Amino acid sequence: MAKWLLKTEPDCYSWDNLVRDKKATWDGVSNALALKHMRAMKKGDLALIYHTGNEKRIVGVAQATSNAYPNPQEADERIVVVDLKAKSKLKNPVTLETIKSDPAFKDWELVRISRLGVMPVSEAIWKRLEKLNEAKS
Repeated sequence: MAKWLLKTEPDCYSWDNLVRDKKATWDGVSNALALKHMRAMKKGDLALIYHTGNEKRIVGVAQATSNAYPNPQEADERIVVVDLKAKSKLKNPVTLETIKSDPAFKDWELVRISRLGVMPVSEAIWKRLEKLNEAKS
């Protein structure tokens, strides 16, 4: 099972929207590298949900309920979507400031390629984020 980070503008579609809706089709991705990552997503994969804008923090964990598939709203079949369901809200959201201040994340795309909307999360990074989430009070 792979792990990912998906960015969203909370004013457009937030973690709370995903919880309320119970499931969603994750769309709106157009960057070539982000789409490449999204095409690799499989049913069962986990995804961190990251709020952009004024929040800049990881707020929850979702699970892919489908493999990536061509967006039926787009003529270009390279534009893909994936279906998600909310899994768990982080007790203590992990901020971008915290991530940038931790050397464990220095090579992660979230720090290096700040505009990328979909990116892989290595097992080491996932475990570090879990520790940060648990360590806060």
